[in-house]
Amino acid sequence: MKLGHIPSEHAVREAVAASLQSGASLRHIASRLGVSARSLQRHLAAQATSHSEIVAEVRLATACRLLTETNETISRIALLLGYTGPTSFSRSFRRLMKTQPARYRRQQRK
Repeated sequence: MKLGHIPSEHAVREAVAASLQSGASLRHIASRLGVSARSLQRHLAAQATSHSEIVAEVRLATACRLLTETNETISRIALLLGYTGPTSFSRSFRRLMKTQPARYRRQQRK
């Protein structure tokens, strides 16, 4: 991607998804997309979103997919999503989905 080229929101989401395990920092994502971190922030703000919102959305969508389509442990899913541990993953998942990851998995597999 050319320096200065503004990436699409889809490209940002793909870069975030590919970088979750390593943390998906704003600087890392911007570098991966060939733009400055500030330019990426401004571009996302113009689209009424932010880096942190996209990371949260991609993490949640990936978590739901992994919980329903795989037998990965909660600890492994937390690691794959870049959380510091299963407790922080479970707390975040519960806040967003109003249920524990294990319960969500059971409900989706019925």
